[in-house]
Amino acid sequence: MNFFKTKPRTPADLVRGLRDAIVRLESSAPGGETRRKVSLFKLLGTRIVSGEDVSKYLQQIKGILYGDGEPAPELVAQLAQETYNTDLLLLLVLNISRFEFEARKDVVQIFNNLLRRQIGSRWPTVEYLSGKPDVIFAALAGYENEEVALNTGMILKEMLRHEQLCKILLHSDQFYKYPHYIETTTFGISCDAFANLKETLTRHKPMVADYLDKNYDRFFSSFTTLILSTNYVTKRQSLKLLGEILLDRANFNVMTRYIANEANLKMMMNLLRDKSKNIQFEAFHVFKVFVANPKKPPQIETILRRNKEKLLNFLKSFHNDKEGQFSYNLLSIQSNLI
Repeated sequence: MNFFKTKPRTPADLVRGLRDAIVRLESSAPGGETRRKVSLFKLLGTRIVSGEDVSKYLQQIKGILYGDGEPAPELVAQLAQETYNTDLLLLLVLNISRFEFEARKDVVQIFNNLLRRQIGSRWPTVEYLSGKPDVIFAALAGYENEEVALNTGMILKEMLRHEQLCKILLHSDQFYKYPHYIETTTFGISCDAFANLKETLTRHKPMVADYLDKNYDRFFSSFTTLILSTNYVTKRQSLKLLGEILLDRANFNVMTRYIANEANLKMMMNLLRDKSKNIQFEAFHVFKVFVANPKKPPQIETILRRNKEKLLNFLKSFHNDKEGQFSYNLLSIQSNLI
């Protein structure tokens, strides 16, 4: 008989232990305990031990959520409630860069598991996060740190699946940081940020349509910077996303406003002449909406008539290697110009 067998830690014990380990890790970081007269060796030792403790607690918490077979519902419920009571989720996102490599992946798995937890028609973690917008903004701000950007990006993507959380980000000033993260980061981070921008704008269509209709000028002023980017990938992705937005039925009012603007038409006509055929191709799918509009405003009609011959000559040899639906669209556009 083992008289020294330790009692299993409860979910509350694990959450509190993890919080304490994170606090110790914070205090051993530059700007924390370094303000006091503590030796470098002691700080380093505290940091290493605290980092190991964080990893161990995360492993145990992940064990409760995923289990060896089926997770125990009562333990999962206790764990979830304790994370809400202690605001652990915000602490995890804010400090994820201080964790060990494997621990960062555990944070993502724990966070996303809790986000997917459903009780009947309720999503408890989503309800909790709806009152904690700082968690969403902290996940977005993760793009500022190359070491953890893809980890926080996965957390953000999972949050954006839920309309309540997506709406919080979309209606915030932080939403307009997307272009900065897309334009100024490394290729991998830029692609991840753009993927989450697309998720924000295309998953919950009625909600997004209402937002774009009410915030048209601010949104397109920002989005146009991506369309005119000097980065090939950003420009192409942005044009493709623009086409998806304009051609979605939910965005009919937004599309009507966009194709009534002569500056937008001129921009698409210039992009039709881009040196990249792929950019030309994506620009064409937006340009065709201007031409196909049966109720063109006078200024749009004037520009198209003035450039009719040049456009017809250009379209004769435009991507004539493509067939099917594209050829049909091309013929339709040509007939509308004649």
